Amino acid sequence: MKRRMILAIGLALAGCNQNMSSQPKDNEYKPAELFPDGRTLQSPPEGTVARDTRARLEAAREKPLLTPALLARGQQQFNVFCSPCHGRLGDGRGMIVARGFPAPPTYHQERLRSAPDQHFFDVISNGYGVMYSYGDRVAPQDRWAIIAYIRALQLSQNATLADVPDGERASLLAEKAP
Repeated sequence: MKRRMILAIGLALAGCNQNMSSQPKDNEYKPAELFPDGRTLQSPPEGTVARDTRARLEAAREKPLLTPALLARGQQQFNVFCSPCHGRLGDGRGMIVARGFPAPPTYHQERLRSAPDQHFFDVISNGYGVMYSYGDRVAPQDRWAIIAYIRALQLSQNATLADVPDGERASLLAEKAP
């Protein structure tokens, strides 16, 4: 009985190493005989798309309606991804700049206040200048939310008294008076 058990364990152990240590595989940088072009790395078939590419493209095309929830999400995502460089006010004075990196442009300059929303979407998606792409880190819906929040920042930092609704304007003027 003991001999049979020892023999079974020995056979099992001998069989374990048979395929695991010497598996056939191709080195991706060496020629392969399997394919007619002799390459191991093959291009995907024409028309192939990644699993979520179509959904991401649809989300990128559709700009969502401006809602308080969208602005709240935009503020949260802006604070995570944008404020380290652009600062919480969008003035280009983030923590990274305080540590010696080049300052990004302020969102409050006329060029960026008059830029279309698509410009911001493209910059977030593809990067611009020394800013790298966030296309793989920030979902399209969140990019639109960030843009809405940037527009709110621009308005808050460049608003005039004429931009304030009539009912609120009177209370602001009353606070200012001595």
